[in-house]
Amino acid sequence: MSGQSLIRILVLHGPNLNLLGMREPEIYGSATLEELDAQLVVQARSVGAELQTVQSNHEGELVDAVHSAALWGARGAVVNAAAYTHTSIALRDALAGVGLPFVEVHLSNVHSREPFRHRSLLAEHAVGVIQGFGADSYRLGLLGLASYLRAS
Repeated sequence: MSGQSLIRILVLHGPNLNLLGMREPEIYGSATLEELDAQLVVQARSVGAELQTVQSNHEGELVDAVHSAALWGARGAVVNAAAYTHTSIALRDALAGVGLPFVEVHLSNVHSREPFRHRSLLAEHAVGVIQGFGADSYRLGLLGLASYLRAS
């Protein structure tokens, strides 16, 4: 991507995603979070992006990461808020408040799971939502977001 500046993108991983590779691999896959992040860094370079990845099990830390990303100069985010997708008004308001375009991603198809997972508090503010493709959900989200940011 010579001649173009790097696009800074936040990748936000919510609660329990630190357990990837161990937690319910039949749903979430066998790759660890570290492996997933390493793959995303390589993919980001190929589309002219620089990533900052953050995982936390604490809602306030995720909100702080969104605020910090805006100060870092992030132009967008790939967000897997995990369980906070369905409960966190604070995270929803943080993303909307800093005006950070984002793609909501999920490893599993949340609509094929328990009814409480069917509602997202984030989706109405998202550029797009990708789910059900395992780790590829993140990669598809990153590609889509980079394309969106380059076009806008």
